[in-house]
Amino acid sequence: MADPARARKIAERIKFLVADYLEHRLKDERLGFLTITDVRVTGDLQHASVFYTFLGTDQERADSEAALEDNRGRIRSHVGKGLGIRLTPALEFVPDAIPEGVAQIEDALRAARTRDEELAEKKRQASFAGEADPYKKSE
Repeated sequence: MADPARARKIAERIKFLVADYLEHRLKDERLGFLTITDVRVTGDLQHASVFYTFLGTDQERADSEAALEDNRGRIRSHVGKGLGIRLTPALEFVPDAIPEGVAQIEDALRAARTRDEELAEKKRQASFAGEADPYKKSE
């Protein structure tokens, strides 16, 4: 088992190599606008999960996923040459859930902002049940 620092360095190197290969060397018309967001490597350095986000329609997303799967061997070969370690990790491409998570957070913030505005309006319209200053003062 590799130490966590080495696994982290290898993950960062894989992220760079995959992004570089997709941007400059892979010539596949199906590949759309992908962004490699993260890479996680197992402790034994045998498996790497490559997380990505995609900008475009659902059909373009499906085409890009197919292009990634079809070219997985070429990408892995490029990564193996760039890493220079004995065994090249198997690559798994995983769509990142960041955009969906962001949308949920934005919806929750929008609902909270609306509720805050409603409460502020009720506060402006509210009046005291008794006197404004209920405490007795000695004169």
